[in-house]
Amino acid sequence: MEEAIIGREREQEILKRLLDSDRPEFLALYGRRRVGKTFLISEYFEGKGIVLEIVGAIDASVELQLARFSVELANAFPDIEKDRTFGDWDDAMRALVEAVDGALQRRPGQKVILFFDEIPWLDRRKSGFLSALDYAWNKHFRKTKYSNVLIVICGSAASWMIKKVINSKGGLHNRVTETIRLAPFSLGETKRYLESRNVSLDHLHIVELYMALGGIPAYLRLVKPGLSSAQVINEVCFTKGKYLTEEFDRLYSSLFAKHHNHVKIVRALASAPKGLTRERILEKTGLSDGGVTSLFLRELTESGFVDDVAPYGKKKRGRFYRLSDEYSLFYLKWIEPAVRTPSMDINGSFWLRQSQRPSWRAWSGYAFEGICLKHVSKIKDALGISGVATREGAWRCAPDPKGDERGAEIDLVIDRADKTINICELKFVGDEFEITADYKLVLDQKKRMFRKRTGTRSLVLLTMITSCGVKVNKNYTGTVANQIKVDSLF
Repeated sequence: MEEAIIGREREQEILKRLLDSDRPEFLALYGRRRVGKTFLISEYFEGKGIVLEIVGAIDASVELQLARFSVELANAFPDIEKDRTFGDWDDAMRALVEAVDGALQRRPGQKVILFFDEIPWLDRRKSGFLSALDYAWNKHFRKTKYSNVLIVICGSAASWMIKKVINSKGGLHNRVTETIRLAPFSLGETKRYLESRNVSLDHLHIVELYMALGGIPAYLRLVKPGLSSAQVINEVCFTKGKYLTEEFDRLYSSLFAKHHNHVKIVRALASAPKGLTRERILEKTGLSDGGVTSLFLRELTESGFVDDVAPYGKKKRGRFYRLSDEYSLFYLKWIEPAVRTPSMDINGSFWLRQSQRPSWRAWSGYAFEGICLKHVSKIKDALGISGVATREGAWRCAPDPKGDERGAEIDLVIDRADKTINICELKFVGDEFEITADYKLVLDQKKRMFRKRTGTRSLVLLTMITSCGVKVNKNYTGTVANQIKVDSLF
């Protein structure tokens, strides 16, 4: 099935501007594996000029990478001698400059796109690739005569891309003219992607699917039409030998040289859906309190697996990390224990049975919180405050040690510039949510504690964000100011 680009409107606007530019351009694109970086570039630029695409391979030698470069160079520039041998990347880049010169002389107005994919793998230790690319850009391609040249470099190892390219102190320092960090699909983009593949699911089923697969196009391609979300999850996650039963180890080992330490952090965060402070991460992982651990956390954050979160009302103190990658969360909670327990029967309708149990319903509530935090802009749209400046975050307060005052926790606080604060309760249930008399007392206490502990003078409104809406009864009236259904997140 041929696929078109779904969503990515902002990214496509950037690509169009670069394509229409009258000067040489250098784009750095990064994002986690399987998020669709290669597809976006290849699909967008197809038929829009000469496109040279070079893809690095994690297990390929420098000699093999150069041999592949020779083949692709001849394919993109037919006048180039085939089967040419290059001694190193400097030699290869000289040939590339010659090929581009010839192409621009023959057709001065055509665009030349040079796409280097997975450059962390091209730039193997002592390969000299990045140095050669530095030189080619600084000596040649950045000059006015190459105004129709666009270089695109792409990598899944976000920390490598940022350190070696975007914030480079070497030859590429301040040379990159545009940067794109490609994020997973939102819920709305996920729906459109599935529809493009003839998969028709309602919003509740898409959210349940998102909890397991996230907005990763490569995972969503596994979804077959005509199945419920539980059937899809059962098939792609709980059938031995299937892609997603073994993806976790591949995912981290391909991105990080010392991936075992990254996985330790990911496992610790998966055990605490609300997140952990740096100190608690050190306790759970046994990692040392130093710069190396800070590097691991930064790499996970920059790669999009972990969020570095400041609680509402705090800037530095109390910062915590939470695992934001849906697949990693789902794998560690559900897939790994199932597929690695010999006595557990995961054949047939395993997940259809599991998804009806209270343990799934409790966990899905935490997963729904993470999804809502990723879609705050949609929540603001639903509240009619999309144009209002806001600060968002979770809020927690500990019990008063000197009295009998209990602590409180609010899933999401939206502090608005119009002197109004929405405190949001997030609930993922299979039916209309009902506020009981006891739960009304809990909500009233949260609101009261928030006012008292923060000392705010803003108007405080309670907002319920739920999967299927909130039943309007006597406990709802006068307590809840707004309710938002899951449909609004799309």
